[in-house]
Amino acid sequence: MLHIDAEQTVAALPFDRLVPALRDGFVRGAHSPDRHHHAVDGGGDATLLLMPAWSEGGFLGVKLVNVFPRNAALGRPALSSAYVLASAVTGEHLAVIDGDELTRRRTMATSALAATYLARPDSGVLLVVGAGHVASRTADAYRSVLGIHTVLVHSRSGDSARRLADRLSGQGLDARAVIDLPAAVAEADVVSCATLATEPVVRGEWLRPGTHLDLVGSFRPTMRESDDQCVRRGSVFIDTPQAVRESGDLTQPLESGVLTPDDIRGTLSGLCGGTVPGRRSPEEITVFKSVGSALADLTAAAAVYQACGPSSESTMSQE
Repeated sequence: MLHIDAEQTVAALPFDRLVPALRDGFVRGAHSPDRHHHAVDGGGDATLLLMPAWSEGGFLGVKLVNVFPRNAALGRPALSSAYVLASAVTGEHLAVIDGDELTRRRTMATSALAATYLARPDSGVLLVVGAGHVASRTADAYRSVLGIHTVLVHSRSGDSARRLADRLSGQGLDARAVIDLPAAVAEADVVSCATLATEPVVRGEWLRPGTHLDLVGSFRPTMRESDDQCVRRGSVFIDTPQAVRESGDLTQPLESGVLTPDDIRGTLSGLCGGTVPGRRSPEEITVFKSVGSALADLTAAAAVYQACGPSSESTMSQE
């Protein structure tokens, strides 16, 4: 069984290859039961997540994720994960893959994939809200699908926003840290939020017509990055049906009646498969809420194994 580390995982998943692989994966589908949530302690919001998925005749895998939000105060990552990949034909374990990098890259690749259907094709200004490990991949992912030329970065920590903006500037981008969030939202064509916020960060009144809002961070009913006005003004799409049960960006407006189930325009599988229309006009505001999917994990893990595994086995197909 292979052990594939973070560096190898990054090298195996460039966004220009991962986004098309995810598109194929969402069209093809896989068996992906609801994820398991287990509270680790009573007061620190620490959570163990288990995300299984398999495709008949292909691969089987499960991601184990530990979420410890209080690690931020210790200067340590809030997420730690590993992916265990096996053959769905024989059940034999094939690899343990660095789950942190796999998660970060498939998360933002999923957002970039959704943007190919929901963002205006001429989008050039990206606002990244958050500057953590996931948010730091946002610009690279979006640049693989859109002509992004300017990146604005906002976070609660001005220092972390400046560090990320400086790194992006070093890549030749027009990138800068911003303090005035309402003004930055109004300037952006695409707004991508990747935070652990429990109160709305972006307000719908700030969004100008034609904006695409990408909500990444909230994965629990108590977490929320957008206010009611965002979903009132926007056409709402989700990565999987789990989003309406897990994310406060949707559960809270659904509970209050601001949003109804019929207001959800469709899933990423529907967009990729052509059964759900995406953006309908240049003026439409679109909202994409993702909570992460085991299908995307399996697709990314298979791509890693095919790039790093023994040549005799690397030709295995999920189909």
